[in-house]
Amino acid sequence: MKGSVFAAALAVAVTGGAHAQGKSTADGIAEYRKMLEDGNPAELFEARGEALWKRKRGPKNASLEQCDLGRGPGVIKGVFVTLPRYFPDTKRVQDLESRLMTCMETLQGIPAADVAKTPFGRGEQQNMEGLVAWISAESRGMKFDLPQSHPAEREMYELGKRAFFYRAGTHDFSCASCHGEEGKRIRLQDLPLLTKNPGDGVGFAAWPAYRVSSGELWGMQRRLNDCFRQQRFPFPGYGSDVTIALGTYMGVNAKGAESIAPSIKR
Repeated sequence: MKGSVFAAALAVAVTGGAHAQGKSTADGIAEYRKMLEDGNPAELFEARGEALWKRKRGPKNASLEQCDLGRGPGVIKGVFVTLPRYFPDTKRVQDLESRLMTCMETLQGIPAADVAKTPFGRGEQQNMEGLVAWISAESRGMKFDLPQSHPAEREMYELGKRAFFYRAGTHDFSCASCHGEEGKRIRLQDLPLLTKNPGDGVGFAAWPAYRVSSGELWGMQRRLNDCFRQQRFPFPGYGSDVTIALGTYMGVNAKGAESIAPSIKR
């Protein structure tokens, strides 16, 4: 039985059993995720990401071991829960994926533009999935605390806030249409309130994540891309300012939440 079919059958069985026992659908979904946690395939992506970090690649035949993700060259532990943040060398606020593109270009000679235009799940994008899985895993259990001391970081937060509430498109949707109130859900999925800290391992603190339904590891850039699709907006540019701004807004709002990334999603 294929993974997505098995996952669907398991979800139906668990949620159906939850109703039979008087539990809520949310309780059933939580049990379903718990059952899958021990065998989270994200571990395979983590192993690939660690190997890629150390492997010499690209025109410069270099590894990423001197990449500075915010705490000095080569430091991985704890960086994920501080991103997005401002980087003096690029004079930009960057999230994990856009920062990795900078390192891939400067250290390895792999053009960032080539990575950005590669379809999700292929080539360098597939490599990116492994890298974000491993790097995020190295901060698992730590609490989010994004810096807001630099004016560019505060400006990016405000831009993200405006983008979060901006309504447009054929369905007049915004991010807040799904994530601006308590108690909302789509199908069997609870929708966390992202204008404040929704709790440990919820919302921003759960991504990147392995999607059981597609058998793929999704980083935050891909997650946001799919949100834009559901709003019937044009797809944003990979690593564009609006995606980083939204990550900044949600990340700052998630201050104190414990990261469980890479998590597992249906």
